Amino acid sequence: MNDGARLAVDIGGTFTDVVLEHKGGQDRFKLLTTPDAPERAVLDGVKAVLQQTGVAASDVSLVIHGTTLATNALIERKGAKTALVATDGFRDSIEIAYEHRFEQYDLYMERPQPLIERDWRFTVPERIAADGSVLLPLDEAAVRALAQDFAKTDVESLAVCFLHSYVNGDHEKRAGEILAAALPNVSITLSSEVCPEIREYDRMSTAAANAYVQPMMAGYLNRLKEGLQTNGVTCPLLLMMSSGGVTTVDTAMEIPIRLVESGPAGGAILARDIAKENDFDLVLLFDMGGTTAKITLIDDFTPHIARSFEVARMYRFLKGSGLPLRIPVIDMVEIGAGGGSIADVDAMQRIRVGPESAGSVPGPACYGNGGEAPTVTDADVVLGRIDASRFAGGQVTLEPARAKTAVDHGVGDPLKAETNVAAAGIAEIVDEHMANAARVHAIENGKDMVGRSLVAFGGAAPLHAARLADKLGIDTVIVPQGAGVGSAIGFLRAQISYEVVRTRYMDLRAFDPAMVNEIFADMRTEAEAVVKLGAPDEPLVETRGAFMRYRGQGHEIMVPMPDRAFDAKDGETMAEWFAEAYSGLFSRTIPNLSVEVLTWTLSLATDRPVAETAPQQQEHHRPEAEAQRKVFDPASGAWTEANVYSRSALQPGAEMPGPAIIVEDETTTLVTNGFNAAVNALGQIVMTKEG
Repeated sequence: MNDGARLAVDIGGTFTDVVLEHKGGQDRFKLLTTPDAPERAVLDGVKAVLQQTGVAASDVSLVIHGTTLATNALIERKGAKTALVATDGFRDSIEIAYEHRFEQYDLYMERPQPLIERDWRFTVPERIAADGSVLLPLDEAAVRALAQDFAKTDVESLAVCFLHSYVNGDHEKRAGEILAAALPNVSITLSSEVCPEIREYDRMSTAAANAYVQPMMAGYLNRLKEGLQTNGVTCPLLLMMSSGGVTTVDTAMEIPIRLVESGPAGGAILARDIAKENDFDLVLLFDMGGTTAKITLIDDFTPHIARSFEVARMYRFLKGSGLPLRIPVIDMVEIGAGGGSIADVDAMQRIRVGPESAGSVPGPACYGNGGEAPTVTDADVVLGRIDASRFAGGQVTLEPARAKTAVDHGVGDPLKAETNVAAAGIAEIVDEHMANAARVHAIENGKDMVGRSLVAFGGAAPLHAARLADKLGIDTVIVPQGAGVGSAIGFLRAQISYEVVRTRYMDLRAFDPAMVNEIFADMRTEAEAVVKLGAPDEPLVETRGAFMRYRGQGHEIMVPMPDRAFDAKDGETMAEWFAEAYSGLFSRTIPNLSVEVLTWTLSLATDRPVAETAPQQQEHHRPEAEAQRKVFDPASGAWTEANVYSRSALQPGAEMPGPAIIVEDETTTLVTNGFNAAVNALGQIVMTKEG
């Protein structure tokens, strides 16, 4: 995208990762996130990596940034004071939701609370019909009166969501103009711009979430831009989106909800390239950081893409138990299972791990920052997996005695178990949580684990990858270079892109090619206006899709569409494409039912080719271990002697049988009993199961 040095920055719940790519190679820096002012850790990390490499700030040509700040604000309910303006009679749609129980046998089922309380939900007279015609004109006087009332409150952001605005957004736009004129310091979100799709609750939930995080994200991004410029980094700043592409700061501030899951999306981009480099067409991505673990399926070198996502689930694996967001997103499952996830013992004498996290402040007990609850990182320290003096490249010096005390007090004493057994129980529970999440995610997508390879990155993933592979029946695990900051490295490989969506109903028996061509042309114009801001001269690739279903069904599946003009014969052709996609998901089709399209999508991206398959290393050798360390093996329940290697000293072709520990600045790879590790031609660690 640009010549010269490039910076990638990923803010997680526990660590902030900085990667500098320059002519001399790639340098990485990891430091604790500063939750009170996230930009402080970013700026400190940028200064440190520039000093470390000797690269001048003025030589940096591009900064790409991804963050979970929007996600965390939604989960922790730390967003702006937000109000909702809806059509008369529909202010409670955001609370009525789907009108069903997602866990029908749980008498104490908890529903996710709306981001906007009922006292802050208001209505005005207006009505648009499902075909876009005006049934009741917008009462502009009522909107002005509402604006005067808002001016007397401390409201910081407004979400406007009128009925059927996805097909005709005129009323929302006019209401937005009136509100913006009267309330110049209040952020305004229109559902017809953020989510122009059918389904009222999903659209309202997405608009509310965007309004909820917009003031915080806009303030943060402005402070970050100013801080970078003050430090001499005056190049463009681009933001990673949940879809796996990057966009401009202005677009990100307008629709910050598209930044949800932006960090993990970078990891999916990296895993895609690793799959191609190793010619693995079936891959499971495993990204475990300090706060959460993410799992994604990658088939034929393409991550699965979805049009919806849930945050703040009340039940880990149950759809409908969270807040729905209708945004383009790399389809992944995320659970509260990271290095900082807190462990305890419940009333049934069972070990629980997560979803609560110690974060970066106070952090795990072994950080010595005041944390007292046992975490996964504390368990890993007790089990001998982590070198306390080399954790995070020496940025954090761990205190094993505190880890032991926390594990004993929180888990060992209640269960009357030895320290190592309690720590092994914590590790096993978190590994099983992740394995179960992977199984559920695969089943929901009509896939399985047979024949897959596992790509592991994130600060904690290489420690748990081999055991997770064991539980899933996976025989090959790949740990790339820079695995501890894998998402940030993925940012540097991402395309500048933007996706546009339009809901326009069409029965394929009455296929209208002119209408379809017009829809795609309009979406291309809108997407190009955004992408050209970040890549004015680069060639672009257009990807189309349609969400289709059998008539009478309640939900759709995504069907890829070709980038070409449609004609009258394509109605039958589209029905065939749908049948093929439907059969791939459900192993059958339904005869004698007509097919209909609800929503059309178009993604425009810069043309960046996927990595090529790399040559394989043929010469093998057994390197000298630099030390030995005792590690506890949960599978056998015994302490074993493991060889310790420094990753920077390993050359391609190096082979290390398990048990072994491979240490690097940002993470540690644990090679368990039953696995052998080797370094391939690209410097990636490849663990294979014996036999």
